[in-house]
Amino acid sequence: MTTLAVTGHTDLTEETVPLVRAALRELLHPYSEDLTGVSCIAAGAESLFAEEVSAMGGRLVAVIPSLDYGTAVVKPEDAAVFDHLNETAVEVQTLPYETADRAAYEAADSELLKRADRLVAVWDGTPSSGRGGGTADLVEEARRAGVPVDVVWPDGAARRG
Repeated sequence: MTTLAVTGHTDLTEETVPLVRAALRELLHPYSEDLTGVSCIAAGAESLFAEEVSAMGGRLVAVIPSLDYGTAVVKPEDAAVFDHLNETAVEVQTLPYETADRAAYEAADSELLKRADRLVAVWDGTPSSGRGGGTADLVEEARRAGVPVDVVWPDGAARRG
C-alpha cells in the first residue's frame, strides 16, 4: 500500500481547478490499485486531492488540525465539500488543539509526514513566508526527512490575488 499525503494552496483560481485536478489524477493513477491519501481537506488543493483519491477508490484519511477547524476555518461555501470528505474518509483524526492556530497546523503537517510514503505538493514554488505551517514549509520539512516530494503545478495554473 502506498500512502500519499498532500499539501497545497487554498487560493487556486477557478481556471486552475480543472488543471490541478487533471494533474493530480495523472499523478495518482499509478498508485490506484492500493492507494491511501492523507489530507487535512482544506479548501483548494487538499480537497481536490482528497476528491481524486476517493474517485479512484483509494482510502482517504483526514487529519483535522483542531477541534474548531470545521466551524472556525472552513468557509460556508466550502462546508459541503469538507463535510462530504469527512464522511467518506475511512479515518478522521482530529488533533486535540482547541483552536486552529499555527501550532495546530504544524502538528497536522507533522502527522501528514509521519503517515506518508510520498508528499504531493500543489505548489507554485513560492518560498516560505517564515511564519511556519505553509506549503513551502512542509515541502522543506519533507525533503529534510527524506520523504520524496512530487510537485504539481501545471502550466497555466495561478493563485487568486
